[in-house]
Amino acid sequence: MYHFLDFEKSISVLEGKIEELRNISSKDGLNIGLEVSKLEEQLEIKLIKTYSKLTPWDKVKVARHPLRPHPSEIIKNIFNNWQPLAGDRGFKEDNALLGGIAKLDDIPCVVIGIEKGKTVDKRIFHNFGMVRPEGYRKAQRLIKFADKFSLPVFMFIDTAGAYPGKGAEERGQAEAIASCIKTSLNARIPIISLITGEGGSGGAVALATANKVIMLEHSIYSVISPEGCSSILWRSTDNNEQAANALKLTAQDLLQLKVIDEIISEPVGAAHRNPETLFHSISNNLKQTLKQLSSLNGDELKNMRKKRFLDF
Repeated sequence: MYHFLDFEKSISVLEGKIEELRNISSKDGLNIGLEVSKLEEQLEIKLIKTYSKLTPWDKVKVARHPLRPHPSEIIKNIFNNWQPLAGDRGFKEDNALLGGIAKLDDIPCVVIGIEKGKTVDKRIFHNFGMVRPEGYRKAQRLIKFADKFSLPVFMFIDTAGAYPGKGAEERGQAEAIASCIKTSLNARIPIISLITGEGGSGGAVALATANKVIMLEHSIYSVISPEGCSSILWRSTDNNEQAANALKLTAQDLLQLKVIDEIISEPVGAAHRNPETLFHSISNNLKQTLKQLSSLNGDELKNMRKKRFLDF
């Protein structure tokens, strides 16, 4: 069953009419293609109009849409010869963090992604995209591996934040995040990060210390969720929308603030309505970005990141 967001009521009505006409046509053999085409045109206009006026809080809802393409799907559709690698060589595997080697066309690379999962079972398996210390240490291992063999690194981020559990804190969650950032800063290879859905706090920053930080059009990136911000400032979640406005968490705000480098446009009606088009756009963007960075040597790539994140 398709999931409509609360600001999509008029869109859901139109899509319902289109589906109803299609069912009538298939059952009774009627030719009502012209009527369906007219409604589809109206639907596209409505989608363009609606999605061009989204508030920051609306963007939060789109970024969390249950059908939004996840890093696992992006990796599967734009990379070849994907070979997962597991474990941090210290504690155990963290299923919230995907990592391995692959090829972008014929270019060998290392790919890392934070995966939430879509079904209930998958969400539990991936810990709802909340990475533990062993996940960030696994990311460090893969970045060092890439650095040793001069492979570019692509990182895909979709997380509400790092896992805050007792065990994670006992195993050094803050240190693992800090060390992951340090490892990225010291690498002499191209690192490209793409925020696909949510980019939450230090859990996202750990994988966003890159030469190029890119966001999808309707993704978000913030030091805290609107709900968390509202709970702290107003001791209530009644002010989520106000908090979202204040946090400047949209891709458009962050590009203006020069926190990110680029925005990848999503299909009409957001990524979940046409994933294939999105995969094509991401693939083209990553190839173009890698081509730009490939002209820089190791020292230049390293200094580029240090200048961006350490020089204020």
